[in-house]
Amino acid sequence: MDNAAPQSPAGLSTTPTWLLNQTAAHATRLLSEGFAAHDLRGYHYRLLAALTEDGPASQADLGRRCGIDRSDVVAAVNDLAGRGLVVRAPDPADRRRNVISLTDAGADEALRMTDTVRRVQDDLLTPLSTSEQAELTRLLTRLLEHHNRR
Repeated sequence: MDNAAPQSPAGLSTTPTWLLNQTAAHATRLLSEGFAAHDLRGYHYRLLAALTEDGPASQADLGRRCGIDRSDVVAAVNDLAGRGLVVRAPDPADRRRNVISLTDAGADEALRMTDTVRRVQDDLLTPLSTSEQAELTRLLTRLLEHHNRR
């Protein structure tokens, strides 16, 4: 397998869109490899992280908070429940919906996956100084916020 960066016309390879796209592809690969070591995927991590940060939630709320389609949330929760990382129980206020909660094993896995995310960030941003990393994060946040408002 050829690990060389894709070649492009010089005029394209210096544009921010090209650079962001190529860097995002690299970041996605690093995260996918990191999560594969847990035998999980990014959407599993998003659900575990949301439950860690905000506590139990309905499947619908989890999907909205994590940007995951409702049917995909059901499948991901099934995966996580099958591994003993979450439990699904009827909502006492509305028995038609389920509330998803972390188990102790799920909280431990969320911590391990968070460590993986940190290691991936370190790997991805190795060429940058600490101040450059902070500046990159600030600029990317600003761009994303601008386009999310549109």
